[in-house]
Amino acid sequence: MSWASRPLLLGGAALALLLALLVSLALGASEIELGRVGEVLLFPDDSTESLVVHTLRLPRTLIAGLAGAGLAVSGALLQGVTRNPLADPGILGVEAGGALAVLVLVVFFPAAPAGVFVPAAFLGGGLAAAAAYGAARRVGLTPLRLALAGVAVASLLGAATRAVQILFESRAQGALFALSGSLAGRTWAQLWQVAPWLGLGLLGAWLLAPRVNVLALGEDVAGSLGAAAGRDRAATTALAVLLAAGSVSVVGPIGFVGLVGPHAARTLIGSDHRLSLPLAALLGAALLVLADVGARLINRPAETPVGLLVAAAGAPFFVLLARRLGRGSFS
Repeated sequence: MSWASRPLLLGGAALALLLALLVSLALGASEIELGRVGEVLLFPDDSTESLVVHTLRLPRTLIAGLAGAGLAVSGALLQGVTRNPLADPGILGVEAGGALAVLVLVVFFPAAPAGVFVPAAFLGGGLAAAAAYGAARRVGLTPLRLALAGVAVASLLGAATRAVQILFESRAQGALFALSGSLAGRTWAQLWQVAPWLGLGLLGAWLLAPRVNVLALGEDVAGSLGAAAGRDRAATTALAVLLAAGSVSVVGPIGFVGLVGPHAARTLIGSDHRLSLPLAALLGAALLVLADVGARLINRPAETPVGLLVAAAGAPFFVLLARRLGRGSFS
């Protein structure tokens, strides 16, 4: 792809995200015309449509966009730093670790302030990623083995989460939002809780993009180019875990956004992280916003967990990618 066409691609992705946001504001249990959506966005009034848009759908839609961007960029960073095309915050257990940490916080520390949820999810996700990496390294680190180790860690953490839910059922009710993989009922307060973390994380990822390009060449090449590979790898991994943790703390574990978004971005615009990271953010945001719209419409007026829809699309993608890599040089 020529350099001249890349800004057009990014602009097209931004326009697609804008349209997805408008569709999300228009569709749900009740439908609002797109023209009316634009009108009440610019000029709020006392109508039911204005109340629905500003109170119910706008915070939910913005959270979906931020979380989708965070998960996609997290996956892109993990794939770049590990040189593993199967890396993903869900597959590596980061999302399961973050969800378990939030559950433990709600069950055993109910008086904890809202501001500690993202750091707790960050700690849980980081420990899960370290466990997956350590398990894979003991038997010989390859992309497929790292993915399998991550799936095993995620399953173990999922079982622990379920055990806490069963043993402390009444206390765990307050953490259901962090475990359901759903955007139903999200509020402005939850948006402001995670927006600083995700916003700064996305900015930090873009600033680190040139270093991720160097790390993706391999440790030996990065060292020969004068890069501090160990420091850059630690900073990039921490940033990826932070983005995934911030997303999980508000929407729960939603897998495969961090796998599909980065691969789609690299296919469309190339492997330069200075371009693929912004495109992955736009695509991931649009994917989760549209998946949330589908979750509202499939069984309207009831809602389907958005995580189910994303998994239905992402699981076949993962299988095809794993089979492709299994036949190639990454196995």
